[in-house]
Order: sequence, then structure tokens, then C-alpha cells
Amino acid sequence: MSAEWVVEAQQLRIGYGTKVIGEQIDFGLSAGQIVCLLGPNGSGKTTLFKSILGLIPALAGQVLLQGKPLSTYSRRHVAQQMAYVPQAAPNGFAFKVIDLVLMGRSAHIALFAAPSTADRALAEQCLAQLGIADLAQRLYTQLSGGEQQLVLLARALAQQPSVLILDEPTASLDFGNQIRVLDQIRALSEQGLAIFICTHQPEHAYRVADQVLLFKKGNVVAAGKTTTTLTIAALAELYDLPESIVHQHLQNPWSL
Repeated sequence: MSAEWVVEAQQLRIGYGTKVIGEQIDFGLSAGQIVCLLGPNGSGKTTLFKSILGLIPALAGQVLLQGKPLSTYSRRHVAQQMAYVPQAAPNGFAFKVIDLVLMGRSAHIALFAAPSTADRALAEQCLAQLGIADLAQRLYTQLSGGEQQLVLLARALAQQPSVLILDEPTASLDFGNQIRVLDQIRALSEQGLAIFICTHQPEHAYRVADQVLLFKKGNVVAAGKTTTTLTIAALAELYDLPESIVHQHLQNPWSL
């Protein structure tokens, strides 16, 4: 695989203990590129994310970060290089937005040390970059779903990572907020971030992804450029649907 890739999976086997979820997984992600992962529920997408992040060990094969095995890095270094953005969800703690974004600096701050003036300035810069500087003093729990998702994205940016991994970042958002979040993701890739995104909506992959991975029963069944890989036939096979049904729901995916 190419040395230019920031993150690379080589013959990766994923799972838990003796239970294999997926195997023979190969892919790479380069700076400024968006790779979109699509697949049915239960296909192993979450397990793949956990393996790429180093949260669970690979059963075989390896994940490389900047050309070196992920296992050779400290957790702090991995957190400085890779940021994870979950789906926006209700948070039981009423943090101010600025404080939540500052949590993204934890991998860069010494144990028991407080965030510095520079850390706070960076957090404010991340909010401004996403156009939500006015939310800094608001409580996260009082924000809309779209605003919460952008705050989580700002927290990830505060880590100053080279890789962003996003799990269904537009789930439960209205149409307008879906487009706003997707456009911010595209803008971040244009600034050089490598982005790995999971979605259940093929039209979102059409909108932002350079490459797609189609994942089924723990295996990559297709991979390549979005325009040539994400076809009606491929989606029909991926989701076990007649091509006519897929075509009916994706008559004009480029219109978004």
C-alpha cells in the first residue's frame, strides 16, 4: 500500500476474543481524502471503527498510523493524531459548549494541569471555524441536534488531529442540518484532514466522499472511487434489495 496514506489497514481481522467479525480488510486513507463506509446493520462497521482507533486489538493483520503499527504508539499519541466524532446524543451533564470543546485538548495537556490561555483560544478558534462561535457560553444540553453535532466536531478539531473518524454524523438531523454538517466535513478535508465516515445514506457518500468501502458480513465487498463504485447494482447487492427499489429511492443522487 501507498506510503502517502495516513491510516492503513493491512489484512486486518477484527472481532472480540475468539469471535471473528471480519477479516482480510485492506484500505488506506490519505490526507485531504474522505472515505465513506456503508453497510447493513450488524455488518461490523462499529467493530472496524474500534479497531482502527486502537480501542480493541486486531485479531490478525495490523493498522498503521503514519506508516507505523498503531500498537507502537502511546494512547496519548494516538489521541493527538486521531479524533472520533460520535453521533450527537443527550448529555446528562450541562457543560458549557466552550468547556466541552476544551475537553478535546486533554491529549495535549499534562496530567492534573489546567487548560492554558492558548488552549482556550484554540477551542474558540475551532468554534469560529465551524461558524458556531456564538454558542460558546450556551449549555450543550440546550442545543439543537445540528448544533450539538457541530460542537462535537469542534471538540474533535481541538485535538488537532490528522485523522477524523465520524460515526453517522448526520443521524437524526433535519435536512438542512444534514447539509450543513456534510459541507463542514468537506471543508475540513480540503484543509488536509483525512476523514473516515460511516453513513446509512448513500446520497451523502455521493455528496462528500472521494472513495467508498462497501462492508457486508465483516468483509469489504467493494471499494473504489465513489462515482464508479457506488452503483445501483452494488447497493442492491449490499442491502439485498431489487435494483428497481434502489433506483426508485436514488433516482437523482447528484441533485443534493
